[in-house]
Amino acid sequence: MSFDAHSFIEKSILKIRQEIGSRKAIMAVSGGVDSSVAAVLASRALGGSIRCVFVDTGLMRKDEAAKVKAAMKKAKVSLAVVDAARIFFSALKGEEEPESKRKIIGEKFIRVFESEAKKWGASYLVQGTIAPDWIESGGGSRDRIKSHHNVGGLPEKMRMKLCEPLRDLYKHEVRIVARALKLPFDIAERQPFPGPGLAVRIVGEITPEKAAIVREACAIVEEELESAAHDGKIDMPWQYFAALLPTKTVGVRGDERSYQYTVVVRSVRSLDGMTANFSHISPEVLQKISTRITNEIRSVGRVLYDITNKPPATVELE
Repeated sequence: MSFDAHSFIEKSILKIRQEIGSRKAIMAVSGGVDSSVAAVLASRALGGSIRCVFVDTGLMRKDEAAKVKAAMKKAKVSLAVVDAARIFFSALKGEEEPESKRKIIGEKFIRVFESEAKKWGASYLVQGTIAPDWIESGGGSRDRIKSHHNVGGLPEKMRMKLCEPLRDLYKHEVRIVARALKLPFDIAERQPFPGPGLAVRIVGEITPEKAAIVREACAIVEEELESAAHDGKIDMPWQYFAALLPTKTVGVRGDERSYQYTVVVRSVRSLDGMTANFSHISPEVLQKISTRITNEIRSVGRVLYDITNKPPATVELE
């Protein structure tokens, strides 16, 4: 039976009202399609009893806070922005293990939202959790592939109850709901962005310097691949970004030997993120990406292209 988005919207709004009732709630908004759809559903269900919050962790995409706020305004959702970069970088200092980093981020997210909830008098946290999040996080008879910060990264003790209206949906179904809600194109069709943000695109220890490198590299990859797709040179990928490796390699800058970071470009085709195939990008487009990254980000001296499918790899590097 085909997925009925309009029926899902009606049932979800009713379910949120029944679950939360007259109490107040905080909505965690990241700017991706999942949390944006959840925010619209929760706002319609609860009206003035919900406060939508975007936490700027310092690990977001370039100009992300401004873009998300503008997108939410189009969707008629009021959004508060909390600058928590110092909190996250401090907590992640010295940590290199991927699962530990995800759990640190998940725990800090909850603590920031608990602080906001206390100010607002909220007892519920609404999240845009979808099926792959809890499937890949493991539990019961399921093996853990990676802990998603909004599932496996949650602390054992929380002062809020969770409400997850999209928990049983997959990404393509969430997009169908977004279109049915008539959300702006830049929300409904926006490529997936991981909850931990650029943290899963930095292999090894996370620092503000590395975050700045990945932020600029991701912006270049997005600009060039979107431009190439618009011009008909490639098919639009499902997800596309840059990641930073922890080691430096030898290169040449002018007439001098250099020792600089290596960036990995990743672009995949997928339906729901559970499996994915790497995108076949033309050498011309890849060369333009490489040239821009090494010219515009002076601390990067080498660019690689990842041609691994999922499985055996995951979409993100961590």
